[in-house]
Amino acid sequence: MQARRIVVKVGSALLVDGETGRINRAWLETLIEDLLRLRKRNQQVILVSSGAIALGRRQLGLAKGPLRLEESQAAAAVGQIRLAHAYKELLESRDVTVAQVLLTLEDSERRRRYLNARATLESLLALGALPVINENDTVATAEIRYGDNDRLAARVAQMSGADCLVLLSDVEGLFTADPNRDPHAQFIGEVRQITPEIEAMAGRSASDVGSGGMTTKILAAKIAVSAGCHMCIAAGHHDHPVGRIEAGARCTWFVPTASPVTARKQWIAGTLRPAGAITIDAGALRALLEGKSLLPAGVVNARGRFERGDTVSVLTASGAEIARGIIAYSDADAARIMGRKSSEIEGILGFRGRDEMIHRDDLVLIRHEAPAVAEPLRATT
Repeated sequence: MQARRIVVKVGSALLVDGETGRINRAWLETLIEDLLRLRKRNQQVILVSSGAIALGRRQLGLAKGPLRLEESQAAAAVGQIRLAHAYKELLESRDVTVAQVLLTLEDSERRRRYLNARATLESLLALGALPVINENDTVATAEIRYGDNDRLAARVAQMSGADCLVLLSDVEGLFTADPNRDPHAQFIGEVRQITPEIEAMAGRSASDVGSGGMTTKILAAKIAVSAGCHMCIAAGHHDHPVGRIEAGARCTWFVPTASPVTARKQWIAGTLRPAGAITIDAGALRALLEGKSLLPAGVVNARGRFERGDTVSVLTASGAEIARGIIAYSDADAARIMGRKSSEIEGILGFRGRDEMIHRDDLVLIRHEAPAVAEPLRATT
């Protein structure tokens, strides 16, 4: 795998022994070795892990079979501690800092929570930590009922701009029918378009401890490929499951039509109604045309009502829309810092925000025109 950033999701059926209710430690050690090998190649890794409920139910003495919602939440509260301890012990013994992040699907769908989670992940990766993400099952009622950890992993891949998402499961990929029931089911190695026929091939979970099935994996694939992320469904019960994928083990790949950056910029450009607009000077315009970010120094006006994370139009002095981007400040804060240096932001606003008004990764040019008058590139980064 040549991806720059990889998200690996581990299902409960792999992580927790269905008979004893304990962590499959020997297997988990081989997975950790795989992840550390990726890191040694300067690839960034995020791990999304199930298992809290499966671990906690044993400790609480809850019998096998379906649990009531409040029992699932209680089991998650107990199991989360044991899960986090296992990852901490295995990773820190190898001199890797591990960070636990608890998320729900709601965190990936509400703009402010999404931005906060995205910023946290970016900081952790930049500081060399390995984020281990779990569902916040003690409060996430819908996730527990419907087994959306696959979709959560896809949302994590989406928000982090990952190139590759690997779903390690108790199945080796997508078949034309449930291979446990149909001996004539044919394996599908690559999917380039998720059609109704592909969706119809999804079956139910074959595991007693896992709550997701192929249906949730197809939903995850839709999210991943729309974000420009390759997604792989692979059997994970063998030792070194990621290494096996790299060695050519059978699995199903879902192939996007664009890169993460391209997909993100297509989404930004396609925003039908920007929340507001900012006007930039000629120097900032030239900087944007050179592929650089927009700093507050190059902004001369802001209008409309918008919040951090909204899409805004970027206008030239003549009023022409030159670009659209996701702004890092509200309209009120933008008005206070426009025309000022990034080093002055904290003194003006009272908090340390981003240096950029709009980062180049969050900005897409709508039209390409040269500035009428050349000015110093004071709004670049």
